[in-house]
Amino acid sequence: MSDSVKRHYRSPRREAAAAATRARIRHAAAGLFVERGYIATTMKEVAAAAGVGERTLYDAFPTKAALFGHTLGVATVGDEEPVRVADRPDIIAAREAPDPTVAVRQFVAYVVPLFERAGDLIMVSVEAAGADPDMRAIADAGAAATLEVCSAFTARLHERGVLRDGLDAATAADIVYALSAPHLYQLLRRHRRWSRQRYQSWLETSLSQQLLRPLR
Repeated sequence: MSDSVKRHYRSPRREAAAAATRARIRHAAAGLFVERGYIATTMKEVAAAAGVGERTLYDAFPTKAALFGHTLGVATVGDEEPVRVADRPDIIAAREAPDPTVAVRQFVAYVVPLFERAGDLIMVSVEAAGADPDMRAIADAGAAATLEVCSAFTARLHERGVLRDGLDAATAADIVYALSAPHLYQLLRRHRRWSRQRYQSWLETSLSQQLLRPLR
């Protein structure tokens, strides 16, 4: 074999250890970011809470913004796979469900666990956006991605002719975007202390009433 051919060896044990370290860092970072806010949290504190050296932390995440972006990204989709929310199987299934009532139910069934994992972190980015340009970029990107998901969802409902009379796809997307916003989740789940089930039932009912043509 030619010396010019390079063989890339991957150690499953090493990769598993690295993944476990990232998970430990994410857990520590998420707790500190939510408790103290983005600006007040330092990389040194994250390293200490995660039980890793600062060099290890910086090797994995060169900046605090990179750490926050990774932590929020994994919390949002639930894993480290590079697949956007818009391309996740469950959200595609909701979008393509032939029964509009089922479509709304499946959409909400995806959104609520997402907020349970990432809602508090999303609000951290929103609250820090005015003071930090990196967080502004993260918050703006998240808002744009959310609107994309809402727009694709209501476009399919419009194509099937199941939206309320006079409701166009863009306005329907705005309604979904507003009612399923992390801000409203924060108010009801955290400030008003609604249970997860109560919030999920309310969101499903509200979206169905606002979007769908009444059954005859």
